[in-house]
Amino acid sequence: MKIQVNTDHGIAGHAARVAGVSRVVEHALARFSDQITRIEVHLSDENGGKSGPLDQRCMLEARLQGRQPVAVTEHAASQDQALHGATDKLTHLLAHALGRAGDRRTAHVERPVAADDDPFAP
Repeated sequence: MKIQVNTDHGIAGHAARVAGVSRVVEHALARFSDQITRIEVHLSDENGGKSGPLDQRCMLEARLQGRQPVAVTEHAASQDQALHGATDKLTHLLAHALGRAGDRRTAHVERPVAADDDPFAP
């Protein structure tokens, strides 16, 4: 899984920040790494030099093997909050999309339930 970090002119994109962002994204999406070819991270400050609530934006785009890309966006008060919010959203989206696809492939397989595996048993 390749991670590409892009920043706008209002955000310092020095090497330490890029490495930190890459670590956060890689850790959050590790369980999907065999199905993701590339992640693009776009960090921006929507108000430029002015401060304001929810002016930091993080957009994550995941390129999946054999599928259309998916993207999420999070606005927050800080870049860190926006990054973590976006990774949470993308993790949920991928779990739902890839899990649902996996369910369709195995939906015809009947799985017997043992008495001790019944979640509704007293």
